[in-house]
This record gives sequence, structure tokens and C-alpha cells, in this order.
Amino acid sequence: MSASVREAGGIERAGTPAETGAAARLLALGRAELTLLGRNKTALTTSLIIPVALAFAMKGAVENMVAGTGLSVGSALLPATLGYVLVFAVYSSLTGSYTARREELVLKRLRTGELRDLEILAGTALPAVLLGLVQCVLLVVLGGVLLDAGLPTAPHLLVAGVVLGMAATVGFAALSSVLAKSAEGAQLAVLPFMMVSLAGSGMVVPLDILPERVASVLELLPLSPAMELIRAGWTGGEGLKETLGQLITGLVWAGLALFAVQRWFRWEPRR
Repeated sequence: MSASVREAGGIERAGTPAETGAAARLLALGRAELTLLGRNKTALTTSLIIPVALAFAMKGAVENMVAGTGLSVGSALLPATLGYVLVFAVYSSLTGSYTARREELVLKRLRTGELRDLEILAGTALPAVLLGLVQCVLLVVLGGVLLDAGLPTAPHLLVAGVVLGMAATVGFAALSSVLAKSAEGAQLAVLPFMMVSLAGSGMVVPLDILPERVASVLELLPLSPAMELIRAGWTGGEGLKETLGQLITGLVWAGLALFAVQRWFRWEPRR
């Protein structure tokens, strides 16, 4: 196991009698990853600064965009900010983590111990997911005040959207790491999914203000169901049928991502 992981969180202690359960193994790996994330200034900047900076940068454009559409600035911009958290704090950061651990032989060595494959992937994702959830909670509370959007009127839809978004971004982060040969290369590997999600999943431009035919196609993108459910947390949604459709589409994408990870994820370095 690499020195950085040994120093970070005591993964090698996971085999002691007191820490043989799956939860203990996940916590040990997650603790190590959290320490490494704290040392990675680039990843922290991407995770913490960019979502908020994008929200401020887009505020003027959103005000003009939603004029006369029935959407408020808060109901358009605040869900978009949560989407930025999914893309930058979870997806982009985690793609780099998976790639770096693979190239450092950490993933390969972890597979020789008690940890199962799913536990390794989940434990590596744990810090990014927790950081993303904390950011979402803070943005919902503080953003609701600053943007005069108020608290969500349908919090169950908001929670469902965030959970589906987390599942999709973790799965696609693992898949995107397959395309990268190094941690630096991961910054390029994330661009296709990132650009498609930002432009087409209702973050930069809400799907509600697009032509119906265009919106009906974009609704099928991986993060579109999550974004629609997140926005429905403030707008209340369009009805049970539409909500069920979004939930099913999001679950299908999460299932496809899980299947693809099991089939194509690389545990060996790409050299």
C-alpha cells in the first residue's frame, strides 16, 4: 500500500478483530480518503469554490433568462448550484481520486485484503459524497435566504433528486476514470460528461423554458432526472406521473452505471 494512504487514515488496521465489519472497513477507508482530500488543494478548490463562484457568475444571466417564464431567480439558480456541486464536488473530484488510487496501485493492493470491490469503490467515494451533501444542505438554507427562494416546498423531491444525482455521479466518475491514464488526464476525461450535464441537464438553462421537443430529449440525459426533481423541491413538481417518470429514468441510469462499473472498471494501472 502506498505511503500516502498508510499515513492518511490507518487502512492497515482494518483487519484487527475490532474492525472486521463492513461498516468499520468503509469508515477506515473513508477516513483515509478524507485526509488525502484535505491535502489536495486543487480538489478542494474545485469542490468548494467553483459551484458557488458559478452561481454568482450566472445570476445576471439567469435573471434575464427567466424573465416572463414564471420561474423565479431562486427556483432557477439554486437548483443549478446544487447541480454544480454534483458535477464538480462529486463527479470531477472523484474521477481524479479513482484514477490516482489506481495508478498508485492502491486499489490493487486493497483488493488483496478484506475489502470487497464495492466497499473499495464506496469507501473511496465516501468523503466526496459527504462533502457534497454538506454543501447541498448549506446552499439550500443560505441560498434560500440570499436568493429569496425560501425553503423547499417539497423537500422529499429535493432529497430524491440529490440521492439520484449522487448515485449517477459516483457511477460515472468510476467509469470516466477508465478513460484517464493519470490523475492529470482525469481532468480531460471528465469534460464530455461535465459539458453535456451542464448544458443539457437543466443547470445552465432550465428545461422548463426550452421548446417541448428539445426538453423531451434532454430529459433523458443522466443528470436530468435528478435536476428536475431538485428543482421540483421548490416548484412542487408537475404531477405524480411526471415525478414517477423522473424517478424511473434516474434509477435506470444509476443501474446502468453500476452494471458498467462492474463490467469495465479498471483496477490495474494503465501503462
